[in-house]
Amino acid sequence: MSVIRKAVFPVAGLGTRFLPATKSIPKEMLTIVDRPLIHYVVEEAKAAGIEEFIFVTSRGKSAVEDHFDQAYELENTLESRGKIDALKELHEWLPEAGTVMYTRQPAPLGLGHAVWCARHLVGDEPFAVLLPDELVLNDVPCLKQLVDAHTKTGGNVLGVFDVPRAETNRYGILDVISDDGSLVEVSGLVEKPDPERAPSTLSITGRYILMPEIFGYLSEQQKGAGDEIQLTDAMARMIGNGPFHGLRFKGERHDCGNVNGFLRANIAFGLTREDVAPSLKEFLSGLPL
Repeated sequence: MSVIRKAVFPVAGLGTRFLPATKSIPKEMLTIVDRPLIHYVVEEAKAAGIEEFIFVTSRGKSAVEDHFDQAYELENTLESRGKIDALKELHEWLPEAGTVMYTRQPAPLGLGHAVWCARHLVGDEPFAVLLPDELVLNDVPCLKQLVDAHTKTGGNVLGVFDVPRAETNRYGILDVISDDGSLVEVSGLVEKPDPERAPSTLSITGRYILMPEIFGYLSEQQKGAGDEIQLTDAMARMIGNGPFHGLRFKGERHDCGNVNGFLRANIAFGLTREDVAPSLKEFLSGLPL
């Protein structure tokens, strides 16, 4: 089975739900505790065996590039002040030189278009896509679970979770052939269907393993929901041409694409940190609920 070596990170969005903060700060650089959102998903990708990291950016995203580059002034300051542990930690999470690549999405034409912009960097091999505004809290990283499933099934594998039927019009929803409680065989995909027309309540989350044939469908530039080029529509047209599965991943999903989800994620991730959890628990216990 093909090894998943490359991952695409679509980070070209404007982040309008977080204005005015995102007027000058990329949404992907907003922090959960003390790490940017994009930091978490890159670490997740590394833990899943990803070797090459492809960022699809746009105007005003230079902070994302700077985050994964060396910062000589900062490093010299840390060294001169004897903060060797902090300096070591700074070096440990940086991707190796030559493994990070950037390409631009010139216009906000949708997630499918953003992934298509990475086609020449991905080439003719299966690859992962990770959306930075969705985080999953679990001992085994979400993408690692998908990679493990892919080694058994081959083909496309999507991270999926159950949603209330009343909310299906907010997500890409699966139509399934079989479901063993963990792995589902997919027969169709519908982008944001009305609840009465939704074929199931299984939604796609922001983790994908896709075969390179997806680029052929995305190249047709067909627009769908929201008058955008939807990744879901291209995936739906791939079904029947090879294995296509959804995996109910294990873990606690946090939608950091809205303010409420972002705040909950800060609390949830903070409670996992030994250096933060005691004071955070004390603060939360004293709140008038």
